[in-house]
Amino acid sequence: MKKRLIALSMFMFLAACGFEPLYVQKKHDNLWYFGGEFDRSISSEMAQIKVEATGERFGQLIRNELLDMLTPLGVPHKPKYRLVISLENEVVYDQALRNDITATRKRVEYTVGYTMFENGKEIVKGNSVAFGSYDILANPYSMTIAQKKVMKDSAQIIANDISLRIGAYFHSRITKKGSTSDL
Repeated sequence: MKKRLIALSMFMFLAACGFEPLYVQKKHDNLWYFGGEFDRSISSEMAQIKVEATGERFGQLIRNELLDMLTPLGVPHKPKYRLVISLENEVVYDQALRNDITATRKRVEYTVGYTMFENGKEIVKGNSVAFGSYDILANPYSMTIAQKKVMKDSAQIIANDISLRIGAYFHSRITKKGSTSDL
């Protein structure tokens, strides 16, 4: 009984704070429909995005992740939108310094800018940041693998962030709610 009361209070709290699922289709102005039907309009809009190629390896990793998320059925033949991503900053910091001031760990910060265009007009622009770290090891192969893992994980984080922000843009555009200027 206590668990049911806690679960009910959680749902009431989510409803009171304005929580609204991003991909669920609204069937009535005041009611959401959760019967297994999802709003296909956001997914279909996102599937019409062409993600531009980029030169650096990190940008390629982000592009590949975005292609998997946005266009799982393949690149659109006649894309409605164009998404440009660029690595704006990559900073490597030393961490965990020893007494002789040599680092035993590196921290990497990636900053990526993205801009989405519709018919040549900029509609969404923003930055996404990801942090990662790896140990400095005596074995160069192990350290190279650790660096690549941090790069791949950071690319997944940034691609997920960009995908969610674009989904939020389409959601606000379709439902005519909120401001899209902060995305």
